[in-house]
Amino acid sequence: MRHIILLCFYCVVAIGTPVAIASGPAHQPMLASVYPGDAPVTEYWVSEKLDGVRGHWDGRALWTRGGYRINTPVWFTRGWPEMAMDGELWIAREHFDQVSAIVRTAEPDEGDWQEVNFMVFDLPGRSESFSQRVRAMRRITAYSIPWLQPIRQFRVDSIEELDRRLDKLVAAGGEGLMLHHQDALYLEGRSQHLLKYKLHEDAEAQVTGYTQGRGKYVGMVGALEVQSKDGRRFRLGSGLSDEDRQQPPPVGSWVTYRFNGLTSNGLPRFARFVRERIEP
Repeated sequence: MRHIILLCFYCVVAIGTPVAIASGPAHQPMLASVYPGDAPVTEYWVSEKLDGVRGHWDGRALWTRGGYRINTPVWFTRGWPEMAMDGELWIAREHFDQVSAIVRTAEPDEGDWQEVNFMVFDLPGRSESFSQRVRAMRRITAYSIPWLQPIRQFRVDSIEELDRRLDKLVAAGGEGLMLHHQDALYLEGRSQHLLKYKLHEDAEAQVTGYTQGRGKYVGMVGALEVQSKDGRRFRLGSGLSDEDRQQPPPVGSWVTYRFNGLTSNGLPRFARFVRERIEP
């Protein structure tokens, strides 16, 4: 279906092939802080937090957050605007593993990429307020490329409405919400004007070793021994599948874990393994 749409598009607009870039510096993205629970939500645009692979389009090529070139079929980015775009390579809710595998493949599979969308959530090259960037993102639909779309940005009238939307989203398999202040400029690094709101928190830790499995896990890994970025050491056993226990993330790799607040000792409460991080 996509190839049919592309053929019609080519009949109207002459489009060139994206420039191949061998290497380049990593894009320094704007990063979200955790929603504190008392922000003036009427001043924010709200969108769904998609559980995909973050990508940066520099006007010529698509890159991971860590600065690695994403190899896509030529048709996937053909006709995209030359302006920089931050977005999420996404298939559907609860399909992270599928899109992650597709993005990591050195030789892109045409059929697999038919399922992928690039959902644009910001325009880092524009020096204007986020409300103005929202209006600019909405104009992306004029390119008539179904798999290149701005993510839906909406408003809420109260914290209670925000909570109701989060509950409904999570019940439907969503991950959470993003709140972006209407007046915020795009600035590199962690920002208090960009907030993530989830029922749990996510963080990353480095694998330092393993414990031996017991009972039904004899001969497999019982838990990952990890160290967080601030030096805290703890174990991740919950969340590991049998496959993870047989072939655990290697020592030195980084993993994402999920938790619900901190204990009195400052360790993550109910910490559970989510996945190995796919890029530096």
